[in-house]
Amino acid sequence: MIFKQDLGIDLGTANTLIYSKDKGIILNEPSVIAVDTNTNTILGVGREAKEMLGRAPGNIRVVRPLKDGVISDFVMTQTMLKEFIQKAITKSGAFTQLRVVVGVPSGVTEVEKRAVDEVVRQMGAKDVYIMSEPMAAAIGSNLAVDDARGCMIADIGGGTSDIAVIALGGTVTSTSLRCAGDKMDEAIVAYVRKTYNLMIGDKTAEDIKKTIGCVDPSALTDPDAVLEMQAKGRDIITGLPKTVTVRAHDIMEALKEPISLIMDAIKSTLEQTPPELAADIVNSGMMLAGGGALLRGLDRLIENQTGMKVIVADNALEAVAEGTGRSVENIERTKRYVYGGKRY
Repeated sequence: MIFKQDLGIDLGTANTLIYSKDKGIILNEPSVIAVDTNTNTILGVGREAKEMLGRAPGNIRVVRPLKDGVISDFVMTQTMLKEFIQKAITKSGAFTQLRVVVGVPSGVTEVEKRAVDEVVRQMGAKDVYIMSEPMAAAIGSNLAVDDARGCMIADIGGGTSDIAVIALGGTVTSTSLRCAGDKMDEAIVAYVRKTYNLMIGDKTAEDIKKTIGCVDPSALTDPDAVLEMQAKGRDIITGLPKTVTVRAHDIMEALKEPISLIMDAIKSTLEQTPPELAADIVNSGMMLAGGGALLRGLDRLIENQTGMKVIVADNALEAVAEGTGRSVENIERTKRYVYGGKRY
């Protein structure tokens, strides 16, 4: 008996999410895989592998196979995705026919799209549709993408920030920037190293960003704001372990550069928007999605610098996955949103 299964996949630099029709999000794991190079066996994928980042001995290779929103290690991506899909899909039935919609950044090249298509087809998918992440995030955030009135979305993920203006089921103008969550982590690592002579890992930097990360001074006055935390690492001068107290205003300083690049991309997208749509966006505002949307004060900063109303999506982290998933449920309509419905 052949079982048909429809999946929406958000193949992200930081996390991979899989959405199944009727069940919603069935998998949400970090995009990391760990392999023993001596025996070529998989030691873990997702959370299990992420725990090994920065801690593994020489024979264990811990890889994040997607960089800046695109596949940088084809074989590892394929292996990781295979493990994820096996975790996620129904075990019953002799064969499972898969139809998949995959979200990719709006700025990817034809070659990069083909790489994603190939990886998913090798998982046994019969039909593969490649959809731009801002379109998927807009559908997942319940924006009226088919309406003549334009809507604007900024999807700030781990590897890329995608900003797009959408109307009548298509992307009118978009900007894809390879500066997002990962670049923010790198900026925090560099700042802590320079200011405190302390070497910290990417995982610690990510924890700092999530706990005390802030980009707008007004957010520091929130009564429930955490304003400082301990950062543990290695002292550059002595080479010994050390703990320092990092403050929120330090992180605001550290994030200035990556945030200003994202702000420039938002402004440049607005500049390219036709006047009629720009007028619609002034009324409706902009939707923020992706993990970066949860950075404290980002919505206020964008409001202050552009004069637009900014709304953070309720399901910011899952918006792209939910958008791809809902698209599989109505595949004929989806063919308008995907890259020309191309099959490679």
